[in-house]
Amino acid sequence: MSIIDPRTGNPLTAEQENTSNEEATTAHRSVTPEEVIIELNAGNIQQVLEASMQVPVLLGCHSPSNASDTTLLMMLEKLAVEYAGAFLLGKLDIEANPEIAGQLGVRSTPDVKLVSQGGLVDSIQGALPEKEVREWLNRYFPATGDAPPSPEDQAEEALAAGDAAGAREIYQTLIGQYPEHYAYQIGLARALVAEKRGDEARSVLDNLPPEERDAAPARGVRASIEFSEQALSVEEIASLGDRNDSEARYQRALRHVADSQYETGLEGLLALMKDDRAYNEDAARKTLLQVFDALGADHPLTVTYRRKLFALLY
Repeated sequence: MSIIDPRTGNPLTAEQENTSNEEATTAHRSVTPEEVIIELNAGNIQQVLEASMQVPVLLGCHSPSNASDTTLLMMLEKLAVEYAGAFLLGKLDIEANPEIAGQLGVRSTPDVKLVSQGGLVDSIQGALPEKEVREWLNRYFPATGDAPPSPEDQAEEALAAGDAAGAREIYQTLIGQYPEHYAYQIGLARALVAEKRGDEARSVLDNLPPEERDAAPARGVRASIEFSEQALSVEEIASLGDRNDSEARYQRALRHVADSQYETGLEGLLALMKDDRAYNEDAARKTLLQVFDALGADHPLTVTYRRKLFALLY
């Protein structure tokens, strides 16, 4: 079902991101919370559903006694103001309004339903993190041009900029809000590795459920810990001087990987494997596979160097 913008009669979907800056500015005027957020009850629910004929409505069904519900609702309130009237947010306390919750088919909370033209368009359940909620909203509404980066994006930007402590603090906050979203704990472990706190990172990974602990993302962080622990120090690498034997080449490549200079490290490992496959019981190939684990199967470098490894082997 298409969501129709009552101002234009056009489908209200992410394709509207292609509008001009001037149109985007007009569409995303400033609003107050009072203009876009409504407390739902038996006295106004019908009126709000009828309003969905004119503007889409998000029904935020929550239980005040549930902390994760409260976290998600606060996020939706922030987003309702940020999206500046693209949709209304109706907050439904299911404890105070069990009959309405039953009529809407709410079985557990948090439950967010998107209603347009009087009908249900889509819904999401569970305490989802902000990045996932934004991605869901952006299927139907044009993202605001001045939207701030999500906390997840802020953490990744901090890591890329070398601010591991800043990334760690963001992930710690996210873990407090979403303790069962294990990707944040893996992100925390990555930040700890970058801070050279490998033992703490390993402890975070050890406390994950078995299916998460043994999956590729966690294995990748473990590989990063091992790289940092196995690699020679910068001073020790410098002391190798002009040595070009297999051991020196391997140690330089490992140091590059430990310093996140992955492409240089992968290139060095591949070259060593080509020239001296037997070195240290095939250490270059084994380390290449560890780096692929650390980067993840979809990383461009993994894709490129896995192909090069295959070509070398076969």
